Amino acid sequence: MGRCDSAPNVRETPMKFKSVATALAMCASFIAFSAAAETVGISMPTKSSARWISDGNSMVEQFKAAGYETDLQYAEDDIPNQLAQIENMITKGVDVLVIAAIDGTTLSNALENAAAADIKVIAYDRLIRDSGNVDYYATFDNFKVGVQQASSLVDGLKARFGDTKPWNVELFGGSPDDNNAYFFYDGAMSVLQPLIDAGDVVVVSGQTGMDKVGTLRWDGAVAQSRMDNLLSANYTDKQVHGVLSPYDGLSIGILSSLKGVGYGSGDMKMPIVTGQDAEVPSVKSILADEQYSTVFKDTRELAKVTVGMVDAMLKGGEPEINDTKTYDNGVKVIPSYLLEPVSVDKSNWESVLIGSGYYTKDQIQ
Repeated sequence: MGRCDSAPNVRETPMKFKSVATALAMCASFIAFSAAAETVGISMPTKSSARWISDGNSMVEQFKAAGYETDLQYAEDDIPNQLAQIENMITKGVDVLVIAAIDGTTLSNALENAAAADIKVIAYDRLIRDSGNVDYYATFDNFKVGVQQASSLVDGLKARFGDTKPWNVELFGGSPDDNNAYFFYDGAMSVLQPLIDAGDVVVVSGQTGMDKVGTLRWDGAVAQSRMDNLLSANYTDKQVHGVLSPYDGLSIGILSSLKGVGYGSGDMKMPIVTGQDAEVPSVKSILADEQYSTVFKDTRELAKVTVGMVDAMLKGGEPEINDTKTYDNGVKVIPSYLLEPVSVDKSNWESVLIGSGYYTKDQIQ
């Protein structure tokens, strides 16, 4: 196209001046195109959970406001699909990868390719394990999530069943390939184990430990089927008083199983069932006196932290972190920022969820 640094001669004819001005305009467009906004590749696990849709939307909106382009992909809980999407982002030359892993142990090779291309990596809400090529981790205080779930479970047991002990409780865990599931479970057991040891809580099925209570891919249908089996095998002549559920999608399946055998009708009180993520069906269930509680994790705030991390890295600064000890991924401790979760039940749902602007009342009622 020729040089872009030559100015028009004022003695040129008007027609010549117009052609030079056009050329300069084209050069300016070319330069602007060459200096296009940096791009953030965002890899999310699935659209089957409203929570991940909210995460993706929040990040796209906030990255755009900060002046970044985004490439948002959902893998629909298919590990090879997520790997292919990440590799494609690397090939396209994104500047940073933000990854919520389906299975946090499967990304080592892909992240080696990212490192070779000088692409920084942030693990988003789920820790990426077995790789030294993870720069930062943005998440919530996942141990505290479990503590809140179990504390709410105990509060509900006291409120609904009084001092009629022992309370019969069953335990559900999250997906064993999600590092967070262990933090949720361990946090919950820090509250429940002393009560189990004291005989105040009894796990009638005897099923404890993530190897027995884990629910692959956080699948609500799997949770419902397991609850069906627990009820038929252990509760023909007993009543279940509570169920520790680590996620709303599991809670809905568990509640379907319980209602299927008569809980919540007649003299069979609905057991106390916990949850996480404050998804709309579960908030409605709480208002209907079915699910007892959930844990709210404001994805807008998590997106804000993540955008801040990316912005700092790409500008040569140090991202803000508040934890340098908790999250060892098997290769190194990942510098992290942990946000505060909030326990939600019928007493505070409106102030927390509506008051914060996360939902409108019309979405819930």
